[in-house]
Formats: sequence, C-alpha cells, structure tokens
Amino acid sequence: MPTTTPSTTTEAAGAVDAAAMIDARIAELGDWRGEMLARLRRLMKEAVPGVEETWKWRGTPVWERNGQICTGETYKEVVKMTFAKGAKLADPARLFNSSLDGNVRRAIDIRQGDPVDEQALKALFKAAAALNDTAAKPKKATRAA
Repeated sequence: MPTTTPSTTTEAAGAVDAAAMIDARIAELGDWRGEMLARLRRLMKEAVPGVEETWKWRGTPVWERNGQICTGETYKEVVKMTFAKGAKLADPARLFNSSLDGNVRRAIDIRQGDPVDEQALKALFKAAAALNDTAAKPKKATRAA
C-alpha cells in the first residue's frame, strides 16, 4: 500500500487544515526560511484580521479574502510572496522585486538577512485585501417566502 503525505490525503478529501499545514511547513523548514514564513504570516494576520489561510498546489500557503491576496512560497534561497493582483497595487516602498514583467502578478523575494519593512508590507497586504473586496461581487439578497 503506498504511503501518502498529509497534504495529498487532505487535498484529495477536499478538507485541508491549512493552518496546521502551514505550521508543519514552518517546523519542517527549521531554518531562516521557516522563521521568515512565520513572521510574514504574523504580519498578514495583523494587517488583515480574519484572513483565510488555505493550502494549495500540494504545498503552498495562500492567504485569501474575497480571492487570493498572496502566496508564501519557500525555495532554497528565497521566501517568495507572490501577490495575485500585484500589478494593480501601488508600491511606494518598492517592495516588489520579482515577477515585474507580468501584467497581473508581482512578487517579493526575501533572501536570508534581507531587511523587511514591516509597515510597508502590512500596507501592501491591506491594499491587496481591499482590492479583492472592491472586486467581489455582492451577494444577492434572498427573498423571504
């Protein structure tokens, strides 16, 4: 019988405990990338109270409110935050440093030892959530019978 990882088992069942999966990813990394991912997660939760954490593509933390805000990908040399609608966001602090050629996404690559402008990042999180909120279709009111 083949073994399955928790992510493939829960994804297949359609019920992912995203918070637990993200906790596990942070612990699994066990280095600066895990610490950075935990820090970015904390900043997201402070900036966008009630943000929904999801787990997609067999291993990517995603933060959502009325659509994707951003992902928290981890690679050997970087922690990458890809903003789904980053090209539509003002970035006065010039945090975006990756995926700058696309028409939709923008990303921030953070390398070990890079400083993080927490206030500017939180402002970007808030702006991305607000953009999603304005694009969200209002729910139709149901009539009482």
